[in-house]
Amino acid sequence: MSPIVIFDSGVGGLSIFDEVRQQLPWLPIVYCSDNAGFPYGPKSEADVETRVSECLRRLLDTYQPQLMVIACNTASTVALPRVRQELPVPVVGVVPAIKTAASLSQNRCIGLLATPGTVNRPYTDQLIREFASDCDVVRVGSSELVYLAEQQLRGQPVSQVHLAKVLSPFVHRPLTPDYIVLGCTHFPLMKAALSTCAPDVQWVDSGQAIARRVSNLIQKPGSASGNASHIAVFTQACDTIEALAPALYSRDISDIQLLP
Repeated sequence: MSPIVIFDSGVGGLSIFDEVRQQLPWLPIVYCSDNAGFPYGPKSEADVETRVSECLRRLLDTYQPQLMVIACNTASTVALPRVRQELPVPVVGVVPAIKTAASLSQNRCIGLLATPGTVNRPYTDQLIREFASDCDVVRVGSSELVYLAEQQLRGQPVSQVHLAKVLSPFVHRPLTPDYIVLGCTHFPLMKAALSTCAPDVQWVDSGQAIARRVSNLIQKPGSASGNASHIAVFTQACDTIEALAPALYSRDISDIQLLP
């Protein structure tokens, strides 16, 4: 069976990988981390668009996937229109789950925890106007949390003090959000640690919705059974890949490769 590709600048897309693997355990996945381009946040939109386009075309040529997922909010909002025109396979993107949080909120106060670029992007303004206009939306942008998620997946301890500082704008206010959107795919990897700092908050992300979308678009075998093995691909060789190996192998990733 043809695989799908899940693409991110770092390891955040593994939160999407986990949801797809849970819903479709028989589906082979090529997970690609563009570690040579990480992080995307400080780059210009033009640079991100060009880089994502080039990486996806190389992945398409190498692995012939039936579908590709851009598991990065920044890359999705910037590059999706271009790559959907360029590539002959469906491309699924991720957006902050503001609609879901607004539909669930009881006190009409929700939070958005994302990278600074996503928090301030006009696309996010549009989502809030369309789906959460009756809510008080508290936005917090954090680049630090991206690096903390990368560290955690490599087995390094994460400081609760740092996490509490990141979350302080949500809790040190008259009305605390009852639902907070994790608007970066790195952040669901930190959900357990975040819940320790803010135990009364419900966390929302788009992982399950993306997995359902993938399920609707892919070719399904006549009898789907068993667990597939997967591949992890990086765009640059570096020492930190070895530290990721336990987290990758625990996800039935059987091989680690470099993108040609």
